Amino acid sequence: MKPIGPIPAGFAGQSRLMVGGVDFAELLARAGDTPAFLYDGAAIAARVARLRAALPDGVGVHYAIKANPHPDVLEMIAPLVDGLDVASGGELAMALGRKPAAAISFAGPGKRDDELAAAIGAGATLHVESEGEADRALAIGDRLGVAPRIAVRVNPDFELRGSGMRMGGRASPFGIDAARVPALVRRLVAVGADWHGFHIFAGSQTLDSAAIIEAQAATVTLAERLAEEAGAVPAFINLGGGFGIPYFAGDMPVDVESVGAALGERLAVRGDALRQTGFAVELGRWLVGEAGVYCTRVVDVKDSGGETFVVVDGGLHHQLAASGNFGTVVRRNYPVAVAERMDAAATMTASVVGCLCTPLDRLADRVALPPVAVGDTIVLFQAGAYGATASPAAFLGHPPARELLVGGGG
Repeated sequence: MKPIGPIPAGFAGQSRLMVGGVDFAELLARAGDTPAFLYDGAAIAARVARLRAALPDGVGVHYAIKANPHPDVLEMIAPLVDGLDVASGGELAMALGRKPAAAISFAGPGKRDDELAAAIGAGATLHVESEGEADRALAIGDRLGVAPRIAVRVNPDFELRGSGMRMGGRASPFGIDAARVPALVRRLVAVGADWHGFHIFAGSQTLDSAAIIEAQAATVTLAERLAEEAGAVPAFINLGGGFGIPYFAGDMPVDVESVGAALGERLAVRGDALRQTGFAVELGRWLVGEAGVYCTRVVDVKDSGGETFVVVDGGLHHQLAASGNFGTVVRRNYPVAVAERMDAAATMTASVVGCLCTPLDRLADRVALPPVAVGDTIVLFQAGAYGATASPAAFLGHPPARELLVGGGG
């Protein structure tokens, strides 16, 4: 038997799965059937409110759309946050209908010219990832007769300790090495671009609050140095995020209140180069991840070689991350339960496997479960971020998972 991660506080202690105060069976009927992602809008709103209360005055909250771009989720979260961060032309189009262009930023390597033109024409902020991308943006701005609004994404000379994906302190396709940034800023200012500031992101999915505090302090220090060397005052700095959520056994949540207090102390003593600068943290997973569940129905229970397999109608084509195939080095189990009997005693050890013709399609590996029968519903938690749109939905021609927001207009 292998351990599972902790069931999120909003769902722990239930006898039957409830999402937003509504029984899961009613929600699945409303969605149309399994497999389905169910998102609790009130839980998302509560996370935004908690983060705002923890952060110092003057530090905004941005939502990274890539975490969960479902239209209903975007519709309800957009008014609650100060900005939307996008990573493609498609996400830009989604954001433009829900937030003014000035509150939208576009990061990510490999932006096509048509994507750059769309962002520049709309007035969104481009976070350029190389000098070459900056040159292309300037040329497109000249053609359109628009001064492009540009922030420089910095590849910092430090990393976020304990992060699942390290984005700094090494060679990277993301951002411009810190040593080269001042020269680029001076050039952008000289040619008349609307230089907006810096985006400095050192890593993601860390649960180490002390590491986040350390990285944020280092980010402010780096921004001060870059601004002084460039001889230009940034209007805005995106501090990145990196706040993780507890997926696995032994994980503990981030203490966002301590993080916010420490950031306030650091900003209170920032130098003159940043005295008039605005700040924001950019989060996706932390805001929406714990608010979602993935429900999939049991179609078979079988024994093979002394092991029990619970076969479900979903799989990694909907929830790739839970299968351990989305950047996980060691395969570990997400929180999982039987939705009809959340509080029932475990009496069996089984692996939950999907409907795909690949041994990789394993949603839970040798976990303790109560008795499971055909027709029961398996629920995987921590499914509100990097679920449906981060999974190979077209594999083997199965239909996409249904998605339903509970509350917040869904």
